[in-house]
Amino acid sequence: MAELKTNLTREQAFDLLKRYNEDPYHIEHGETLERLMRYYSQIHDPENVEFWGQVGLLHDLDWEVCQDDALHTVKAAEILETEGADPALAHAIQTHNSDVNPKLPSPEHKMEKVLFAIDELSGLINACVRMRPSGSVQDFETSSLKKKFKNKKFAAGCDREVIRYGAEINGMELDELFDSVIEATKATDPHREAWLAEHPEV
Repeated sequence: MAELKTNLTREQAFDLLKRYNEDPYHIEHGETLERLMRYYSQIHDPENVEFWGQVGLLHDLDWEVCQDDALHTVKAAEILETEGADPALAHAIQTHNSDVNPKLPSPEHKMEKVLFAIDELSGLINACVRMRPSGSVQDFETSSLKKKFKNKKFAAGCDREVIRYGAEINGMELDELFDSVIEATKATDPHREAWLAEHPEV
């Protein structure tokens, strides 16, 4: 893939996220997706790490100002156009809501397929980690995620069918996707070094 530009600095992108989202969880989720997208870009498209990162950071830019699930990311595209962002940024972001609104572009490029796969799943992983005594993803295993995935009452807002489809479009088995995203979450955890220093046995 050719080099991609968002026409926004990372600071400008983060300021946008904070301007349209007040809930700390939504800002944290954007930062989590940014870290994960940067991780996967290093594997699949190392020339475009910044672009992938901003797609993750801003994927839910309009979440708090959009009252209609089908219009989620449509408002984001309008905001990004006003800010002078390259249209490719909005296009990539919109693909992750194409299951709700079929008028939006579907995930085609690897970047878009990864975003689709990790969005719901990262939320489920986060919910699992919050319940753990350690409060850390560093000692979290796929077996625990599989149990929570089967329990549809746990983190019910995390759509299991979307997660299944995310694995499918990436040519992965569900367990393979679980392994990959848990490993990526561990590798990009901002508290990783401090936690591992306190738990050398892991």
